[in-house]
Amino acid sequence: MSPRTPLPVLLALALVACGGGDADRRAATPTPAADAVAAAEVAVVRGWADTLRRGEVEAAARYFALPSIVANGTDPIRLETRAEVEFFNRTLPCGARLIGTEPAPHGYFIATFRLTERPGAGSCGSGAGGTARTAFRVRAGHITEWRRVQDPPDAPETLS
Repeated sequence: MSPRTPLPVLLALALVACGGGDADRRAATPTPAADAVAAAEVAVVRGWADTLRRGEVEAAARYFALPSIVANGTDPIRLETRAEVEFFNRTLPCGARLIGTEPAPHGYFIATFRLTERPGAGSCGSGAGGTARTAFRVRAGHITEWRRVQDPPDAPETLS
């Protein structure tokens, strides 16, 4: 995929935004290592999730650096304009509440979210109440990378 991906391709992200498999319905189990994630980085991700959950897409997009990289079941896509970042955020049909974090290699940390409905386009549908995990890189108070990851296979099932 080219560094500048056309908006129609980004629209395809909406199709995989909430997943829908059993992996998205597994609970996150916080680990003692979760404290190792920098509080300032977690605050950025929590702020983004809370803002998007309220349906404030433009404000949520301001949590992203320019350029930034996203991958939501796709190859990584480089977002270079505020409009592209806003479009990406708009394609996420679910809101999310941060429920845990854990460190990950290469400067990432993984955030686990409980999915919710949110105002705006799209519907979380059967994804609401499930979980989703995303690997983040945060630099200088902004999200530089957002990469969806699967729940671990041994995570316990949640009851919706």
